[in-house]
Amino acid sequence: MQLRRRWLFIFLIAALPAIALAAYLMWEPAIAPVAPPAPASFDRQLVLRGARVVALGDCAVCHTAKGGKPFAGGLPLGTPFGTIYSTNITPDPETGIGNWSPEAFTRAMRRGIARDGHQLYPAFPYIHFTRMPDDDIAAAYAYLMRRDPVQARTPTNALVFPLNFRPLVAFWNVLFLRPGPHAPDTSQSEQWNRGRYLVDGPGHCAACHTPLNLIGGEKWSQAFGGGVIDGWEAPSLANLAHGPVPWTAPELVTYLRTGMSSAHGAAAGPMLPVTRELGTVPQADAEAIAAYLLALRKPAPRPAGQGNSPVDTQAVQRGQVLFAGACASCHGNQSPMQRFGDRPSLATSSAIHAATPRNTVQMILQGVPWEGEDALHYMPAFAQTLDDRQVADLVSYLRATYSRLPPWDGVTQAVTDIRKGDASQ
Repeated sequence: MQLRRRWLFIFLIAALPAIALAAYLMWEPAIAPVAPPAPASFDRQLVLRGARVVALGDCAVCHTAKGGKPFAGGLPLGTPFGTIYSTNITPDPETGIGNWSPEAFTRAMRRGIARDGHQLYPAFPYIHFTRMPDDDIAAAYAYLMRRDPVQARTPTNALVFPLNFRPLVAFWNVLFLRPGPHAPDTSQSEQWNRGRYLVDGPGHCAACHTPLNLIGGEKWSQAFGGGVIDGWEAPSLANLAHGPVPWTAPELVTYLRTGMSSAHGAAAGPMLPVTRELGTVPQADAEAIAAYLLALRKPAPRPAGQGNSPVDTQAVQRGQVLFAGACASCHGNQSPMQRFGDRPSLATSSAIHAATPRNTVQMILQGVPWEGEDALHYMPAFAQTLDDRQVADLVSYLRATYSRLPPWDGVTQAVTDIRKGDASQ
């Protein structure tokens, strides 16, 4: 018994430095609440600049639930570790950020710490927002504080143990948070530097377009190599100008601002609302983003297990029949929709030329939602109309007909898995 106590004592003494380090990393002081600032106290030009910053950061995209009030939070964000709900960032003092001071807001943006001192989960991309200078953060604060306050409590997150223990995020930050803005690269142009800032900072493009490791951190060695978000493939941005269907600067700028590229396809899934936000900012911002992305030359590795099967001619024939009945009126070579409205040709579709069938499947299942007056950018969803084999046949036909690439492997199983994933979200 005495020997056991002695070893326990030795263990506790040895563990004291680790315990002290953990306490140091986890503890953050609260910042005192303030009275909600009067809307008139913010300079109009600062608020207008903040609207631009918030649009570049896609804040409304993540902080608005389906059918909810803008910026009131509650959007479920699926992660490999469970579901996180976005927070209310309206100036409501009880359930939003109405009693946050500029200092509290800046700390959250730079270091992922809430006003009361608790750790924010990195689904909020503060590891990118930390690149923002003080004046852009101040502008975003001014804009958000001028929104209508909405009383809306954030649902409880549903994360697996022990990741539901927020202080553990402090250790994650040690590995992945590098606070502070980038220094300009003097060897590059002003436009390139602006583009890098927008992509790495408020735009946080790598958060979706970079694969993640086992603990949810971006694999920096594969930056912009592609990822999966909400069941859609976020394609590689690392070699846009030299891929199977190369992008040009004008095409990319048009796509970023309108969600449509006549040479590559239409934005859908998580990217669609991003393009709607970018459509509200000056074109110069989209041009800077395009200049930076097109300068990247880091070919992503080809995923294993794709393109090894022979062409399933029967599936292609069945898919041809389905295409004639369900798709040809819009996508057929002689259809009015192809000759008017500048609809993209399937022959250059990025989804059909991708390394996996994921986005082609998702486009068929989910389509592109109706946006009222934006009638040219619409596609009906076929999830309730076509079964898994029919979708797989249609996907096989599209790949065989509109690309010179080998067929995808396991298309039917991919359709089943993707549909199950959609149902679980």
